[in-house]
Amino acid sequence: MPSQELLIREAKESDLPSLIGLFAADAMGGHGDTTDPSAHDDYLRAFRTIASSPDQTLYAAELGGEIVGTFQTIVVTSLHGRGSSAMIIESVQTRADMRGQGIGAAMIDFCIDEAKGRGMRMVQLTSNAVRKDAHRFYERLGFKPTHLGFKMTLK
Repeated sequence: MPSQELLIREAKESDLPSLIGLFAADAMGGHGDTTDPSAHDDYLRAFRTIASSPDQTLYAAELGGEIVGTFQTIVVTSLHGRGSSAMIIESVQTRADMRGQGIGAAMIDFCIDEAKGRGMRMVQLTSNAVRKDAHRFYERLGFKPTHLGFKMTLK
């Protein structure tokens, strides 16, 4: 972990340029993220949707006043599991030049602590099949690859 203290906090609208930059710099993700100003309204709309939802939270990880990571949590309550809730961890991203310094682990630990504190039955996440390093990272943190995910792109 870097010598400065990592601050994990709810993301603010003013963080958008840094957060968008994290995703746009990720060539492996394949989500079409871009820092092109013409896309800003799309990101702003998404940010405001997340911020207004009681079941979603977008976080920023800040170090020395700079955004070095981000992730989103989504709480899902299901009838199965006797009506229990689970936290889905989504869109985990650490700035490329800051990887390997414990920031990703700190973000995941934050999620786990939050879920435990809220009495949730589990935390879960998905990871792109090509991200072998990420898979090893999640397994090292105690996650097990128990399910096979499916996706259908609609747009």
